[in-house]
Amino acid sequence: MRELPTELDPKGKYLALENLQDPSNLGAVCRTAEALGLSGLIVSGGCDLYNPKALRAAMGSSLRIPIIETRDIVSLLCSATANGMHTYASVPRSDAVDIRKADLNGGVIICVGNEGSGLSQSTICECETAVTIPMGGRAESFNASAAAAILAWELMR
Repeated sequence: MRELPTELDPKGKYLALENLQDPSNLGAVCRTAEALGLSGLIVSGGCDLYNPKALRAAMGSSLRIPIIETRDIVSLLCSATANGMHTYASVPRSDAVDIRKADLNGGVIICVGNEGSGLSQSTICECETAVTIPMGGRAESFNASAAAAILAWELMR
């Protein structure tokens, strides 16, 4: 069995952020994750957690919630799956499972991608299941922090 990072609880509920570029989005996700009671965040690439805009948007949450930084999200997801966690890739696709119908019991990691390009193909492939947030309008996708908030709400519901 592959080793999990020591900070990662195999029974925990996490959002994994891949290459977020906007520090305000990163801070907003930190704040939302703390407010909803997530076990922590996983951050892979993207903007600096300590960027002044990220810190301001987080309102202190980034200093209170566990944050695991990794340069290799794919290996972390592989280890998580090997240790019994469920891994989900959030994608704006019609063939993905509606997040409201996904089994979010036990240890779970839901991945949220970059504002412009979403998740990398390698991250999507490493996840067990692709999930989506149903949308009724003509927008192609949600803002990264809005998507993360909806996913976190469903994860903790």
